[in-house]
Amino acid sequence: MIRVLQSDISGHYLPTLHRRKRKSNFPVANTSPPFFSFSVIDLKSDQYFMGEAMRQAQRAYLANEVPVGAVIVRDSHIIARSHNQVETLKDATAHAEMLALTQAESAMGDWRLTDCDLYVTKEPCPMCAGAIVHCRIRRVIYGCGDEKGGAAGGGFINLLQQPTLNHQSTVTEGVLAEESRHLLRTFFAEARTKTRTSGAN
Repeated sequence: MIRVLQSDISGHYLPTLHRRKRKSNFPVANTSPPFFSFSVIDLKSDQYFMGEAMRQAQRAYLANEVPVGAVIVRDSHIIARSHNQVETLKDATAHAEMLALTQAESAMGDWRLTDCDLYVTKEPCPMCAGAIVHCRIRRVIYGCGDEKGGAAGGGFINLLQQPTLNHQSTVTEGVLAEESRHLLRTFFAEARTKTRTSGAN
């Protein structure tokens, strides 16, 4: 289900989720992320750009990072794309959204991204939501919600639309939510299996 806050969209993207069977003895590095095929109808739709964010999330999965990906779009063109790199960079702030915002600022030559939209596969956390507000992002479109730590309306707070702040973003939730949720669940299930396996040795 896709819910739009403040605005409405029409989707023209038909995702199909293919679940690959995995071996019970998982390798140290993730080498076979869940595969998603997409039947694209509208290359300017929210579902298309979220599909590009999903590609970034799969890159994070392969790098043993929490599989979250993000892209930033201006005038129907992607100007920034990134994925979680917390472990790779040894930086707690290296979330997909933060890295994508920095890329977009560099591409635009300005920290104000007032005519840009951010697509991210999981609801932004408070840190990322704060950065999104400061950058004046016009719209935020995310896949699955985060009830415990989300800060975009699906979790415990909505920092993106706080009337006391100097900017509010339009928020659309639930775009390719099932695909995003499945990738995250697969990642954490494998992480738990690796922990149990290493503990038994």
